[in-house]
Parts: sequence; structure tokens; C-alpha cells
Amino acid sequence: MTRRSFLLAAGGAVALTACGGGAAAGSGGAGGAPPSLGISAIPDQSPELLNRLYPMVATRFGQATGLTVDYKPLTDYTAVVRAFEIGDIHLAWMGGLTGVQARSRVPGSPAIAQRDIDADFHSLFIANSSAGIAPFTDVGGLSALAGHTLTFGSETSTSGRLMPQYFLEQAGLAESALKGTPGFSGSHDATIEAVRTGSFEVGAVNEQVWKKTLAAGKVDLSSVKVLWRTPGYHDYHWLARPDLDTTFGAGTQQKVTDLLFGLDTANADDKKVLDLFGATKFIATESSNYDQIEAVAKAQGLLG
Repeated sequence: MTRRSFLLAAGGAVALTACGGGAAAGSGGAGGAPPSLGISAIPDQSPELLNRLYPMVATRFGQATGLTVDYKPLTDYTAVVRAFEIGDIHLAWMGGLTGVQARSRVPGSPAIAQRDIDADFHSLFIANSSAGIAPFTDVGGLSALAGHTLTFGSETSTSGRLMPQYFLEQAGLAESALKGTPGFSGSHDATIEAVRTGSFEVGAVNEQVWKKTLAAGKVDLSSVKVLWRTPGYHDYHWLARPDLDTTFGAGTQQKVTDLLFGLDTANADDKKVLDLFGATKFIATESSNYDQIEAVAKAQGLLG
């Protein structure tokens, strides 16, 4: 379910406006005004960080395209996929799984860009030190989680649920071997906090968020430790609706990708954006890069 209010980020201003939930993509506003381009992102980190980053991104997209661009913050991963499906948003920062889900509902939607770190992304299994689990070096070590409590992130997080669950299955560890039912914290920040406080003994978390949290001094390594780093997989990416150019004019998608690929850490404003994304640059990607994610999602019943 989308929110009816959102930040108007073009030009850096903040305003409230109504979200045209049932309107067809491409319909103009009052008096035939061109539609605004809606963007959103899965809420994988704290709202404070998201509300610093995406209004800035909306402004840059607006400058690149000459369009009014609205950032629409949404409450959960499922809401982002649904908003993309019905045309409330036209560009979305998706995880691997949410991108696959969105493409299954809107066929022909291209994955247009990913960060340099997304071609070889990793999850981490972390544990509260009091759990008494020693770090290990291969997937078989996950058997040591038997008898312990575990939390994932969002139910449709690639790095916080889908791939960690896949590796648990590869290790032959059934959910019934855990202590209680696995939890779902909702975000990577929340997973780290749940493990830090001992609410759960073990958590599955996005490696990038872990590194940022560690660098910010918010994790005490005497109380929380990394057990294992998974093998790599493709993850986050920008996904565009296939009618983007039809709705907003030929070349719109290219202008957005040119902007993303042109971000340069040597430029102070660009560096702010890239730093918040945890990247040094954006690179090209394509939907076929997420075939592994799609196969795992089907096997886990997460792709209807």
C-alpha cells in the first residue's frame, strides 16, 4: 500500500502532494501538465539515511531529465514492488529479489544500473558473542547454528533473507533445527541491533551495511562478531518501467543512466551521493544477471 504523501525532492524542496494510486502511467496532471516522475527505494536502512539520500537523487534525476521528480518513501519492500507494478513509481532502487518480483509483474522492465559492489555482493552471518559460536570458513559451518535463535532482515530482502536461507539449505540446516521460529527484523540496521542486544543470537545481514555500521562506531566487536561471509551474488540495482520513455519522452531512460554512470567521486556533490550509496561508481547491468536470484526465489516460494 503506497503512502498518499511524499517528499517533493526536485529542486531540493519538500512538499506534500497526492499520489495518483489508480491513475494510468503517463496521464497528465491538471490542465494537461506533464506527469511527475516517481522514484522510490526499498527501505533497507534507517529512515534518516534514506531521507538524506533519495531526495538528493530525485533532485539530480530532475536536473538530468528536466522533469519534476518525486521521491516517494514507502514503508516496506512489498509496497515498493506494488507501487512499481501499478505505475505510482517509474524508477526504483531494488534488491535482487524485489527486482525479480517487480519484473515478473511488469514484464520488460529493464535493470539499468548497479553499484560497483553489486556484481559480487555478500551476506554475513553475525552472532552475539555470548552465543558461543566460533567463526567458520565454509557453508558447512552453518550447522553450528542449530539450537540458536536467528533473525533475518525483511522477508523479501535478498541479502538479509533470500540468500542466507539458500545457504542454510545448502548446509542442510532445517528451520526446525533452530531455536524457535526465525525472526524478521525489517531492515539490516535492525538486525544488527537485535544481535547486539541479544534479542537474537544470530542474524543474517548485508555486508555493506555491516561495514558502514562498524565504521560509524556503532558495533562493539567484543559483543558482536562475524561468523561467515557468503559467496558472492548480484544484488541491488535501479529498475525502470518499460514505458518510461513513452510516458516522459524519448531518451529519458538514457538521461538517467548517463547521470548515474557519470557520478564521479572527484566531484564533491557526486561523492555525497556515492558515499550514501556505499559505492565509488555505478555500472551497467542487465536483467539476466539476476537469473540465480530468480531461481532461488522460485525454489523458496517467494515468486508468485
